[in-house]
Amino acid sequence: MHHSISRPGGGGNDIQWCFSQVKGAVDDDVAEADIISTVEFNHSGELLATGDKGGRVVIFQQEQENKIQSLSRGEYNVYSTFQSHEPEFDYLKSLEIEEKINKIRWLPQKNAAQFLLSTNDKTIKLWKISERDKRPEGYNLKEEDGRYRDPSTVTTLRVPVFRPMDLMVEASPRRIFANAHTYHINSISINSDYETYLSADDLRINLWHLEITDRSFNIVDIKPANMEELTEVITAAEFHPNSCNTFVYSSSKGTIRLCDMRASALCDRHSKLFEEPEDPSNRSFFSEIISSISDVKFSHSGRYMMTRDYLSVKIWDLNMENRPVETYQVHEYLRSKLCSLYENDCIFDKFECCWNGSDSVVMTGSYNNFFRMFDRNTKRDITLEASRENNKPRTVLKPRKVCASGKRKKDEISVDSLDFNKKILHTAWHPKENIIAVATTNNLYIFQDKVN
Repeated sequence: MHHSISRPGGGGNDIQWCFSQVKGAVDDDVAEADIISTVEFNHSGELLATGDKGGRVVIFQQEQENKIQSLSRGEYNVYSTFQSHEPEFDYLKSLEIEEKINKIRWLPQKNAAQFLLSTNDKTIKLWKISERDKRPEGYNLKEEDGRYRDPSTVTTLRVPVFRPMDLMVEASPRRIFANAHTYHINSISINSDYETYLSADDLRINLWHLEITDRSFNIVDIKPANMEELTEVITAAEFHPNSCNTFVYSSSKGTIRLCDMRASALCDRHSKLFEEPEDPSNRSFFSEIISSISDVKFSHSGRYMMTRDYLSVKIWDLNMENRPVETYQVHEYLRSKLCSLYENDCIFDKFECCWNGSDSVVMTGSYNNFFRMFDRNTKRDITLEASRENNKPRTVLKPRKVCASGKRKKDEISVDSLDFNKKILHTAWHPKENIIAVATTNNLYIFQDKVN
């Protein structure tokens, strides 16, 4: 499977990305509850889950390909929609707890049912999603409409049978993991042992067993004795994909700490600290804000990890702590605009990032509904746009160019005309195919590579 990025007139093995589908309302006035807050493929890529600010989870399923029309790969259609979290009120602190879904993580499939974890700021839930396409008929003690019979009238016994019925997909909460976080949960990550998972908030990381809801172990605690001495918060955390004792967490100061749970019960002393010294020539009032890491993701191979800060994506080799092996500028043209981005609060936006299935390309979002891809082998990069303008299926996406200063060429977009209300924070890449899911405010776009 080749994974090189498209470039007009590029070599024969370049990917060209095409529009496939868009989900969500067309009109411009966005209902707050419909804003997408997380996007996640399951391990096979057959299912795609989104969570929103209204506490709902929507799962899309990839249609099995029609063998005759091998051109069109399976489209994603709604498979199940359910209310995962409701708004709550903390009476002790007089605080409203939002229903917004912060993260969804799929468990690897073990039987016919699917399981996922979803979390809001405070409570994590384990959901079971299962199918029913048969129902029992022919009870002895009740009629088909459900009324009970008088047992004395039953003279013959019959064996109930299963009859086919329309497919029903049921979502049921199997576990609720509550009351373990004082601060807002920003990450959940399932361990490669598939028995435990971690949840991280601003100051602490807890370790859970998937079967046990009434206790968790605190494995990281960076809360200072005196809160006035607080200098940094935890921004993201993730387990290593195949070493079950290793996890990392990132901080608002731009550092990533790698911890080994074998070393001690409380992982206060990290095994490795990944940090890049700041370039003095770029020093500014905003340096600390823009160095805060908004996302960290291990490569599938487990050799690298990727971090996203406000202006860049960095790839780190786990064997080298003092600097990243690759740095990609996502929107360097915004460096001169940090003042106005600070005033409109955009500078605090938390962009996520993701790897493709073979770890050769990384993707992350930007403003103006742009998203970026960086090819690690060819060092090419591309800017694409999620918009309804060219949404005929299999329309090839045209690369976008932003003009930072000086004279603008005719197909370039000037920095001053970018729309900062349109931002792509959440993206996901199918684990096996070149299919990507990109969330604009309240729409989910699905793109795929052009099949020749």
